[in-house]
This record gives sequence, C-alpha cells and structure tokens, in this order.
Amino acid sequence: MKQYLDLLQNIINYGVEKESGRANMPNTIGISKGEIKMNLQEGFPLLTTKKMFLRGIIEELLWFLAGDTNIKRLVDKDVNIWNGDAYRWYLKHCPDSIKPFTIEEFIDAIKNASFDIKNRVWFTSKEGVVYHLGDLGKVYGYQWRNQNGVDQIKEIIDGLKSNPYSRYHILDGWNKADFKDMALPPCHLLYQFIVRPLAAIEREDYYAKIHGFTEEQRWEMNPNATDEDVHKIMDEAGIPRFYLDLNMYQRSCDTFLGVPFNIASMSILLMIFAKVANMLPGVATWIGGDTHLYVNHIPMVMEQLGREPFPLPTLKINKELNSLEDILTLTFEDFELIGYQSHPTIKAELFTGFKKIS
Repeated sequence: MKQYLDLLQNIINYGVEKESGRANMPNTIGISKGEIKMNLQEGFPLLTTKKMFLRGIIEELLWFLAGDTNIKRLVDKDVNIWNGDAYRWYLKHCPDSIKPFTIEEFIDAIKNASFDIKNRVWFTSKEGVVYHLGDLGKVYGYQWRNQNGVDQIKEIIDGLKSNPYSRYHILDGWNKADFKDMALPPCHLLYQFIVRPLAAIEREDYYAKIHGFTEEQRWEMNPNATDEDVHKIMDEAGIPRFYLDLNMYQRSCDTFLGVPFNIASMSILLMIFAKVANMLPGVATWIGGDTHLYVNHIPMVMEQLGREPFPLPTLKINKELNSLEDILTLTFEDFELIGYQSHPTIKAELFTGFKKIS
C-alpha cells in the first residue's frame, strides 16, 4: 500500500494546521482531497506497515449491513471502536436526575445487558424519547437499511442483478433530516457501484484459472470460436460477465487510524456485492475530502513512514452468496485471510470528542 504511505507523506509535507471543528478534539493538519485506487484482482488492501485489526473491520461492516445501531453486538465481540461515540451520545441524552455512568460502568452495563433490545437498560431521555444503553441513533446501519423507508442494500443487490449497467447503484448515508438523531453524521457517506464488462478473453482466462488449466490447455480452449461464441459458452458455465468497481467518498478522514479501516471495509463490501451478483471485484477507489492527521498522531505517522510495505494478502469469502439473506448470515469465520505479513501494531488514541468523567 505505497499509495497510503504517499498520502501520509503528502499530508506531512503540504498539510495545513486547523482547528478540529468539534469540541474536545485536537487540531489537525490536512489537505482538501486524497485518493487511493485499489485493484482487488492484485491483492486485498490491508495495510502491512502496521498490524491491522481485521476482525474489527469485518464485524463493524456486518453490523452496518444488519442495520444495527446499538454497540451491544460489537461490545460482545470485543470490538470497541464505537464505544466513545456511544458514550458521548449517552451523556447527551442522560437526564439530570440520573447520575451518569463512567465509561467503564457504561460498557460493563452493556456487556451485562440482555441482547434482546426490549430488555436492555433504558431511560426516558431529556428530549422525552426512549434511550437504550449503547444506542447511537440513526447512524450507518439505519441509513443503509432504512433511509426514509428505503432498504438501500436490497435495492443495490436487486439492481445489480436486474440492470447492471444502471448508474443508480448508490449507497447514501448523508441524510440531513436525521442528523439530530445521529451520534455522528457519516464520515464515509457515499458509495457508487459501477460495472465494467469482461472481454471474452478475460472470461476464458478466469475460467482456466479457476479450473487449474495449464498454459497449453488454456490455449486449446475454444480455438476457433468468435467472441460472441465465447461469451455464450462462458454464460452457460456461469462465468462472471462483469467486474464490479466502487467509488467511495469520505467527507472527514482520520488518515492514521480511520482510513486504513475504511479502505479495507469498502473493499470487503465490494467483494460481498460482487459475489452476490456473480461479478468479479474490480477497482475500489477511495476519495477523501478533509483528509487530515491529528497533530497527536504525527510521531506514530513518522514511525510508519519508516517501514517498508510487505506484499498484499488475499481475502476469500468461503460462503455461497446469492441473496441479501445470505449476506445477513455472514460471520467473521466465513472470511479467510491468506498470506498476511505485517509490521507490529502502532497504538494511537481514537478521538471521539467526549470528556472522561469519574
């Protein structure tokens, strides 16, 4: 992932220091646009210059896809990346008549609560609405699965199958009407899935690859067939007709901690959609808006910039996916990471904007 290291270096070289724009957050240095293009046929874009928490990336994505907006599911799996935001949302809604939990008490209460939301710890918030401990409001999962009554995930899957060339395969989280009900408006806010046809020879190459053909056997395939003939043969064999590409726009980019998660997560989402639509995952392009580093992270960034990347690993989904229902039964164990070699973890604080209370 040299592109990622180049992005870090670009921010170090040309970034401008600014206030964060959010309370209780450090200053940042940043640029106004970043871009990383990842061809998933050349490897899975999981950073190798520091060890990545792949389980957390996958569990969070499956949580989004399930439409869940309470951190209970994540906390029970020891994925704590949303704890700070959930705690800040809890403090905002906690009525004055209740002594607030410390964050440690807050997480313990969630761990000990029933998974059934009806039996979770709850109270009537300052605004007079029911708050369940661990809620985040109408964040990603809600917008993806129920934005103004629309299940965007189902619509994209159905659209890829019925009208692959459509330019409407868009997943949008930027719903301003719901901002008041969100712990945090979405950072990665817009995804567009775009198909790209495979040439006849590419489909033959893929067929030969999955069947383990030798070079000689490969060139003996359909020697006198026209491209039209080859496409028909490949259709009958169930060979994908399209690459599926993805452009994702992220408005606010914590480039040291968040972006490595985001580029891996969007790539997994692309793999899932490609598999369910019988396509090949193609190019995932990450586009950053306010692309920044927190000033507190700069020493960690410099440590990472001194490391040489290892070759990219491969990620496989070892489950048949034909429908949304299949996607919703995915677990972390259905994913297999092959050939991942990395440098050690570099720890850094995740800033979420709350003041710790005791």
